[in-house]
Amino acid sequence: MSWGSELWDQFDNLEKHTQWGIEFVEKYTKFVKERSEIETSYAKQIRNLSKKYQPKKNSREEDESKYTFCRAFVTSLNELNDYAGQHEVIAENLTSQIISELSRYLQELKSERKLHFHDGRKAQQHIESSWKQLEAYKRRFERDCKEADRAQQYFERMDADINVTKADVEKARQHAQSRHQMASDSKSDYSSYLQKFNQEQNEHYFNVIPNIFQKLQDMEEKRIDRIGVCMKTFADVDRQVLPIVGKCLDGMTKAAESIEPKTDSKQVVESYKSGFEPPGDVEFEDYGQAMKRTASDTSLTSSREAKEKPVGKSKGKLWPFIKNKNKSPKQHKEPLSHRLNDFITSKPKMHCLRSLRRGLSLKLITLNSHVRNLIEGSGPEDFSHLPPEQRRKKLQGKIDELNKDIQKEMDQRDALTKMKDVYVKNPQMGDPASVDPRLSEIAQNIEKLQFDSQKFEGWLAEVEERMPSKSDTNRRSGLYETQNNLTVSNNSTVSNNCAQDRERPLSSPDGSYTEEQNPETQVKANINPVLPTSSTPEFDDEFDDDETLPTIGTCKALYPFEGHNEGTIAVAEGELLYVIEEDKGDGWTRVRRNEDEEGYVPSSYVEVFLETNAKGAMTYI
Repeated sequence: MSWGSELWDQFDNLEKHTQWGIEFVEKYTKFVKERSEIETSYAKQIRNLSKKYQPKKNSREEDESKYTFCRAFVTSLNELNDYAGQHEVIAENLTSQIISELSRYLQELKSERKLHFHDGRKAQQHIESSWKQLEAYKRRFERDCKEADRAQQYFERMDADINVTKADVEKARQHAQSRHQMASDSKSDYSSYLQKFNQEQNEHYFNVIPNIFQKLQDMEEKRIDRIGVCMKTFADVDRQVLPIVGKCLDGMTKAAESIEPKTDSKQVVESYKSGFEPPGDVEFEDYGQAMKRTASDTSLTSSREAKEKPVGKSKGKLWPFIKNKNKSPKQHKEPLSHRLNDFITSKPKMHCLRSLRRGLSLKLITLNSHVRNLIEGSGPEDFSHLPPEQRRKKLQGKIDELNKDIQKEMDQRDALTKMKDVYVKNPQMGDPASVDPRLSEIAQNIEKLQFDSQKFEGWLAEVEERMPSKSDTNRRSGLYETQNNLTVSNNSTVSNNCAQDRERPLSSPDGSYTEEQNPETQVKANINPVLPTSSTPEFDDEFDDDETLPTIGTCKALYPFEGHNEGTIAVAEGELLYVIEEDKGDGWTRVRRNEDEEGYVPSSYVEVFLETNAKGAMTYI
């Protein structure tokens, strides 16, 4: 059905319809543009969400990446980021394939419509002008006919009147004839122009207007077809990204299915395993046997007093966090038997007072050091702030990282060496000397990395040497059984049991874990019987904190220790010090530099040489 034949008289309505079609194209273009903006905004929000929950580059996030559920979450975030990218692709395709095309087509459509309606209006104006011309010929013919008829009637009246002269009659006759001639000419003009108008009108309504309307119809159908294509493209743009979106969703599903609770449980063990052995059985402390001693045992006191230094040189025991160094007046010491009698008659007191105070003080040192490490955000280079097992893993990881860096530097060195050889053989390609500075720099880097690797390997060997093995654990359990038997049969071990009854802190004064002594060595020291005379000073020291501890050996500092916390003492590498209290399983050794300076140092930082008559002639590093 053609617009030209059916709508020949609907020029104005077609003009309105085609204008509405253009407005619809503009509206659809605006719709697609807003959809594109929504996709862009949605993709941006999804990307920001994914970025917000991405793991940060810190140690905590690195530790979390060891767990399967954390890795699955990171994978899901990455897939979500790719999913957001597909929405960006949708927005880009909508812009390039629909919005840009429709905007260009809209300009062409407006120009074409304007041209067609200009031709239509021109044809319409021409036919209207012809119609007006035809009306003018018609009116003139009508007027001439009327004038001719009146002239004829006037001639007839003059001719019938006998009183009118012949000249007047002749004049009226000539006037009537001229009017008839003018009417005949007007008729002829009107007839010819009418024929011409009919032809033009026929051409206008059957050729010109139908052609223009046909062009408008083709233009409108093309517009509608373009809208349909754009709507199909609108759907295809989404359909094209569905496979990739499906892959993103499959990736999220696969990541969720990769979560392994058992593996994460094992990772918890790997992350927090300290490497320390569980504490042994608590020994029985037979205070009854000690109470049955007679007054003759006061010889113990005399043997102790023989070892004491002059009162003027003694000083109060230095405890951590005690800043006041003023000594209290030293009171006269009573015989041991009197103190034992007081112990029997008085209320039960806390045993191992010095051990409990020492453990509490070291715990406070640990808390202070942990806070300082959290503020500083860093630990020692040798990872001594970690338990043995974690320290071993950190050291091994550092060694592997250094080895990779060394291999990378060596590869660069080999490549530059080959390049230098090429330059030597072909001087036109480059100057061989230009490579030497870089080779020298790489050699220095390799040397430094190898030095660091050897340093960390030394620390790793030290940690592995100190870590107890399965055979050590079994041997330790057997030695503990022997120790228990000897303790029951030998009453002289009361003071040793008291000294060992302490709680070991989890970290050193600088906030770091330290390795405990070799279990075998520690148990051997407890197995060797100690005479009552040698145990008496230690026992008596439970009650007299102002007593100056005797020297039990010497030590040499293997590493420098700054000793920031109260109760610790700063030492320099290679410095020789006196040992006044050995490591009792908490990782600390008490040393003295001179009469006025003493404090705790990490046991792993010093090499201790105990005297022959102290603790079973034990030497440890």
